[in-house]
Amino acid sequence: MMEQRTDPQVSPYRIFHRPDWAALRADHPMTLSPEEVATLRSMHDRLDMKEVEDIYLPLSRLLAMYLAAAQRLFRAQQSFLGTEDSKVPYIIGVAGSVAVGKSTSSRVLQALLRRWPNTPKVDIVTTDGFLLPNAVLAREGLMEKKGFPESYDLPELLRFLSGIKAGLRPMRAPIYSHIVYDVVPNEWIEIDRPDILIVEGLNVLQTGRPPKDGKAVPFVSDFFDFSVYIDATEDVLERWYVERFLALRMTAFRDAMSYFHRYSRLSDEEAVTTAKGIWNRINLVNLRENILPTRQRADLILTKNEHHSIDEVALRRL
Repeated sequence: MMEQRTDPQVSPYRIFHRPDWAALRADHPMTLSPEEVATLRSMHDRLDMKEVEDIYLPLSRLLAMYLAAAQRLFRAQQSFLGTEDSKVPYIIGVAGSVAVGKSTSSRVLQALLRRWPNTPKVDIVTTDGFLLPNAVLAREGLMEKKGFPESYDLPELLRFLSGIKAGLRPMRAPIYSHIVYDVVPNEWIEIDRPDILIVEGLNVLQTGRPPKDGKAVPFVSDFFDFSVYIDATEDVLERWYVERFLALRMTAFRDAMSYFHRYSRLSDEEAVTTAKGIWNRINLVNLRENILPTRQRADLILTKNEHHSIDEVALRRL
């Protein structure tokens, strides 16, 4: 009997270098102006029109095609069952490290997808709102683990996504304030059956031990129709985190209400040392233990270089 071996070079992904991926735009017109793109960029990102045209416009075309296929399948199921159920949102997960640019990528995708005729309503929810309140984290000794999987109210996040996929309307998502560094009590955003819901967060592709009774939906990613992981090397991520910390020291941290107001009085040298300490003690550990191991679970991996530009796109084969 011939022995069968797995070729280590065989990958579940198709790898595209930037020019090849950009060609998949297929002459689709750019639907965002330079002014609109500028409003979507976070303070430390280097997003420009070329990046949107080369990377995000082809991705929005692919996602619009995927959604159209899902809508056809939904109509086929309706016909088979003889039901008149309302369609449920197509959910896209966006994962990656602190400071990698998840929020900017999510906003760009939202803006582009809103311009496609079959997806006029696109909402974003960040998992920050599902963090446990600081009082709970402090009581449980988890303040240094904020952003780790155990710091989230996972049952509430799963309940929210279950309601979204069940077509319930509206669903409420808690609001998180980056100024006070905590969940805002008794405030929510309402998600009312969008065509697409983008769920952005550090650990949205995280897995864990499934329930023994086999009844509950165990993972956030089980609700995703498509997922994106934004990748960069550790040294680059550290530099971006420090740069963001220094920028916030001169802006948001100066707000007297800011949880980090004490950092606004640091010298440049002290701020760099503090930022690197936080990165190594918390964010790097979370990246290595929880975030990076989920990269290969994504449907699409966007790999950034040190200039915030995406050099490579990996698309999971169907």
